[in-house]
Amino acid sequence: MRTIIAASLIFLFWFMLSGYTEALLIALGVLSTLVSVYLSKRMSIIDKESYPFHLSLRLLPYYFYLGKEIIKSNIDVVKKVFSPVHTISPQVITLPASKKTALGKVIYANSITLTPGTVTLELSGDEIRVHALSKEGAVDLQAGQMAKAVPDNEE
Repeated sequence: MRTIIAASLIFLFWFMLSGYTEALLIALGVLSTLVSVYLSKRMSIIDKESYPFHLSLRLLPYYFYLGKEIIKSNIDVVKKVFSPVHTISPQVITLPASKKTALGKVIYANSITLTPGTVTLELSGDEIRVHALSKEGAVDLQAGQMAKAVPDNEE
């Protein structure tokens, strides 16, 4: 089933990027998709961790949440950089990696890094070290809203 889903997603991605609708080019797209999936299958890289299909339905709302947070953080960083008053106060904080699985912890750590003004420095065990551009950013992360929003397959 993973192979069929992977092939469908690869072809859909190819089709969206190429935009070709001629029969020959679509056939070549299908052929390249099949070759890619065959090689991936032979290399044993289509597994539970290559793409978390089991989280797909829960990831979609999270992508919207993360997009909103990225936009809010971009606006905040721009305000801080261009503000005549110096409001940047770098902080290094340690957060609990509250997710139960390694995949959930990695999604959380990567989400922190994707949000402007914060960077995950280290993920080890049940702790995440984060550099925040401002005290407000650190406080927002410590509030735990993002941690609660991250999907985890054991929740």
